[in-house]
Amino acid sequence: MNDTAGLIAAAVQRLAGGGVASPRVDAELLLSHVLGVPRARLLIDAVASESQIVEFEALVRRRADREPLQHLTGVAHFRHVELAVGAGVFVPRPETECLAGWAIGAAEELSAPVVVDLCTGSGAIAAAIADELPGARVHAVEVDRAAVAYAERNLSGTGVDLRHGDVADAFADLDGSVDVVVANPPYIPLVEYESVADEARAHDPAVALWSGDDGLDLIRVIERVAYRLLRPGGVVGVEHADVQGESAPGVFVSAGRWADVRDNADLGGRPRYLTARRG
Repeated sequence: MNDTAGLIAAAVQRLAGGGVASPRVDAELLLSHVLGVPRARLLIDAVASESQIVEFEALVRRRADREPLQHLTGVAHFRHVELAVGAGVFVPRPETECLAGWAIGAAEELSAPVVVDLCTGSGAIAAAIADELPGARVHAVEVDRAAVAYAERNLSGTGVDLRHGDVADAFADLDGSVDVVVANPPYIPLVEYESVADEARAHDPAVALWSGDDGLDLIRVIERVAYRLLRPGGVVGVEHADVQGESAPGVFVSAGRWADVRDNADLGGRPRYLTARRG
């Protein structure tokens, strides 16, 4: 047996040495995962067995090597839903909850809204919309087979129409009938490879990260697909990198067929997603 305070302290030191940004939070979440007790009770009455200590220390070593926390626990939280994640699927970021919230707000004003989630990955945005708007008809598409396997788990029982395919020609049967299109596509420029965090660069699938020399290749595709899918007056929201606050909306402005093109900040005040209305 061992005291949890000592386990956490040793883990914090190791994680900090590995460059983990939030060593205490990660240590506590890993120990909570191993012990199966809420994080708030770790220092109150939680006790670790010898086998649990071994398991915890192994997870701490992997986290110190910058394996994503969510891969180690197998779970990511997104708005009000819990998602299964792991090797082969992009881990949803808190910033994307702002984009999902925008989509929910746009759709909830309508009766039986039709929503399409492009580049769904783990299914995070689609799952959040289905959870918060049970009357919506939600469709989602993902090209990567490994990610689709996670999306199938996360969207099971939600009523979401999940399809495996390329965004470029997805949902031809919905052309002109969609109310809201939302997308969190790959948007990192290839030239930014060295600046990407180790967790993402080494563990997130490449197909979910890179999008040409300027990071806008998929956003250009989404502009065309969204225009095809949306009814007149329908809206689209697309996440982008914080350095693309002008260039990403510029893709829609230069197309010359969108109204109300604007950029929107995340909770940290950084440029995060563009929105536009089909003219």
